[in-house]
Amino acid sequence: MAKRSSLFIRIVEGKNLPAKDITGSSDPYCIVKIDNEAIIRTATVWKTLFPFWGEEYEVHLPPTFHCVSFYVMDEDALSRDDVIGKVCITQSLLAEHPKGYNGWLNLTEIDPDEEVQGEIHLQIEIVDSGAVRKLRCTVFDARDLARKDRNGASDPFVRVRYNGKTQETLVIKKSCYPRWNETFEFDLDESAAEKLCVIEVWDWDLVSRNDFLGKVVFNVQKLQAVQQEEGWFMLRPDKSKPRRDEGNLGSLHLQLQLRDETVLPSIHYQPLVQLLCQEVKAGAQDGKVHLITLIEDTTTAECRQEVAVNLVKLFVGQGLAKEFLDLLFKLELDKTDEPNTLFRSNSLASKSMESFLKVAGMQYLHRVLGPTISRVFEEKRCIELDPSKVESKDIGCSSLHRIQSESDVIQQSAQHLRSYLGDLLGTIAKSARACPAIIRATFQLLFKRVGEQFPEEKDQNVKFIAITSFLCLRFFSPAIMSPKLFHLQEKHADARTSRTLLLLAKAVQNVGNMDAGVSRTKEPWMAPLQPTIQQGVAQMKRFLLQLIDIEEKEELDPQKSPCLQTQVVKEGPLFIYKARSKGPLLSSSFKKLYFSLTSEALTCAKTPSCKKSSFITPASIRAAEKVEEKSFGNSHVMQIIYANEAGQTDTAYLQCKCVNELNQWLSALRKVCVNNAGMLCSYHPGVFRGDKWSCCHQKDKGGLGCDKTRHGVTLREWNDPLDPDLEAQLIFRHLLGVREAMKEKYLELSTLEKNENLHLTQNEDPENADGPSRLFQVLQDLEEIHSKELSRLSDLANQDRNHLVELQT
Repeated sequence: MAKRSSLFIRIVEGKNLPAKDITGSSDPYCIVKIDNEAIIRTATVWKTLFPFWGEEYEVHLPPTFHCVSFYVMDEDALSRDDVIGKVCITQSLLAEHPKGYNGWLNLTEIDPDEEVQGEIHLQIEIVDSGAVRKLRCTVFDARDLARKDRNGASDPFVRVRYNGKTQETLVIKKSCYPRWNETFEFDLDESAAEKLCVIEVWDWDLVSRNDFLGKVVFNVQKLQAVQQEEGWFMLRPDKSKPRRDEGNLGSLHLQLQLRDETVLPSIHYQPLVQLLCQEVKAGAQDGKVHLITLIEDTTTAECRQEVAVNLVKLFVGQGLAKEFLDLLFKLELDKTDEPNTLFRSNSLASKSMESFLKVAGMQYLHRVLGPTISRVFEEKRCIELDPSKVESKDIGCSSLHRIQSESDVIQQSAQHLRSYLGDLLGTIAKSARACPAIIRATFQLLFKRVGEQFPEEKDQNVKFIAITSFLCLRFFSPAIMSPKLFHLQEKHADARTSRTLLLLAKAVQNVGNMDAGVSRTKEPWMAPLQPTIQQGVAQMKRFLLQLIDIEEKEELDPQKSPCLQTQVVKEGPLFIYKARSKGPLLSSSFKKLYFSLTSEALTCAKTPSCKKSSFITPASIRAAEKVEEKSFGNSHVMQIIYANEAGQTDTAYLQCKCVNELNQWLSALRKVCVNNAGMLCSYHPGVFRGDKWSCCHQKDKGGLGCDKTRHGVTLREWNDPLDPDLEAQLIFRHLLGVREAMKEKYLELSTLEKNENLHLTQNEDPENADGPSRLFQVLQDLEEIHSKELSRLSDLANQDRNHLVELQT
């Protein structure tokens, strides 16, 4: 059993930001930190004080996290980026909004005394020393302290204050992971007015004033009840200063929702999973209320996407994805008489198929769209077909010898768009064999089902449109319009490129609609593309016939979950550190290679087309963590700690190009080794240089690490490895929430004859009951087990929380 927390984050927009550039504007972006660890960087929105981002993320994190912070920055090309302001939201505040928070929050000024991070290892106790009782405080070490100096470190020391007296440790130079192992004693004054012992951490500076790094406060009076306390304590900021500039630095619109899931062992979810699988295998039966129908009718539009994702992943893991989607196709077709409305609504069938394409087809999407999208971003052409949107600055002198008119702009735009569209359609036409077999087999069933439902000659295009409504309208086109959200590009497109992508997406949608004449009436200015679109329709039909031409033996293996789990989790170019003699560790020591990660191996090659060699097996990974910036002079370096073939611990250092890529790789690595035995609890964020670690100055290369590992912090991606227990828990939670609505709907849909036998009695055989009746019993049993576990965990958490509150003020 495990408790898992996930945080949904949507960074919507900002407003009224202060101008940081001499142009009277700013170039804002956001950095998101979980407990002071940067995990997300949004795209930069150039030259605006009212930026819109609209970026969504889901972060899996440990239940022990404390806060999430949003820093709004101004990007500068030549100097250090400016800090505009921040918003900090604690876990307790998120817990007060179980349905999520959606609103504007004022940015506040960043106070150096509040920008603290890290933990300190202390032992504080009351001892009897003859006739006098003593307060003894032992300062062992600290980890992940704030970096206050230009060298990327700090020079920390500890100051202990009690009853008007102060004692200090030695200064540890150039370390954010210092070790002191010093003990201080104070005479315990029972009558003292001051009942607090304050332990402060400072960064020593030779010239300027010392920088505050955080503090821990103990209530000595309450400490006497337990006599001794030892552990790692989170450093707290000094909040004695009033907040300044709140509301004067602009605001940030955020949508956040924290969810805590208690995931039980697999055996407890087996009855639910088995029931769902049996219902899918049985298919739709006349005269019976199908369980899937009941789920769809009681699932609201707001949560239909999430339910679809969880159901798809569950059935993919059970090897029943094709059967599940085929059942949804049949149920949808039974309700549809008009072919023009088929799969156009956000039904469970539409959302499930859309999710299925993302789960199983992201690598295929990148292969098909990647080259064209990259070309559009590189060329950055000014393209416009709508005369009402041709800007005056686009009309004029295009060279020293020729004046460019509005028609010239449209003509050139049409030429470039035809080139982009032709390249893209050509790539699609050749990609049938590259499409995953499970997707092809599912489309084959869809094609057959729709053809049987609409067999008339006038509806011959409907079965083609049924496929393109998913492939083109719900998969290709959204990725073309928002390539960053699909990881096709690292940055958002600027206004000019966005318009080009939108026009290209419209053209792809017109091809997918199989009727080139439709766009002429709605958007007549798209007429210059009609010849290419008409050719594309013919190309698309030939491609779809190739796509669904798949035999059973081709689809059998990819349909099984183990094979799907071996798909590529993450790939791309990285720089690997190549060790050299005993010289300094420099960024020039890194060599560029192309890496690919699956659940079986992390491989590398010189280029994507070269033969790959196995580098590290996920089963041998012990930790995947970040490296201190000062180690290599770069803040985007990660380390993979693994057991080599000889069984000895080894470390590989890989450099990424940005913070987002770094966190994506760390997430992917942590996910493929989530079930590994022997994962490390601590590691060294520095490197072993000379005869000691650069982070904590320890000389024992094989000793315990000076910082804790962060296996639980990952970003959710569509191609994540399957997690059957979590998916079953999420489905259980949803079904439990709509149980009463399902019972009411069940009564409504059932016939009068069945109403008498809706609910199971003690003498009834559960095997003879229908799906919905069995589901209600399964939910009741699982709810009882879940409640007992939640109650037990809550009691333990309350005991720990009360004990800590008594000790710390």
